[in-house]
Amino acid sequence: MMRACVLIAGLSLGGCARDHDTTPYPSLAVRPVEKQGFAEPAAKPVVLRADPALDAQVAEMTRRLTALEEEFTKAHDQARADAAKARGAAVGSEAWLTAQTELATLDEIRARTSSLLTEIDDRAIQRAAALEPDYPTLTSLRDRASAAVTRQAAQIKAISDSLPAA
Repeated sequence: MMRACVLIAGLSLGGCARDHDTTPYPSLAVRPVEKQGFAEPAAKPVVLRADPALDAQVAEMTRRLTALEEEFTKAHDQARADAAKARGAAVGSEAWLTAQTELATLDEIRARTSSLLTEIDDRAIQRAAALEPDYPTLTSLRDRASAAVTRQAAQIKAISDSLPAA
């Protein structure tokens, strides 16, 4: 019985052994594809073509943004003066109501500025959807409008925080 077990074990081990020449295993050396990097290929520079229609729209939106900024500056000065008068006044007093009205005016101007920013974003989205590159004047106008909306919101909050809460 012992001899039969040794014989079976020997035959099964012999069946596992193979000749190296008949069945070659794949090489573990680095293959050519493994030498390639995963970095993105360099993008070709995009030639920016002038867009007269977009230039006209940007000029119009720039004019509107400038007008809104000037309007906000005047209204902000008035609101700040009215808020200074309302600082010691009671909630619901004439001075407090006047300051709140001026704050509402500021917020309305900020909303129009935000609407203009949305319009500028829409133009940029249209260009991106058409797979066109960023247009520098549109991008700089968008940055300016975004900064104006942020600045206006901060100025409104500063005046609002200086007034007695309702």
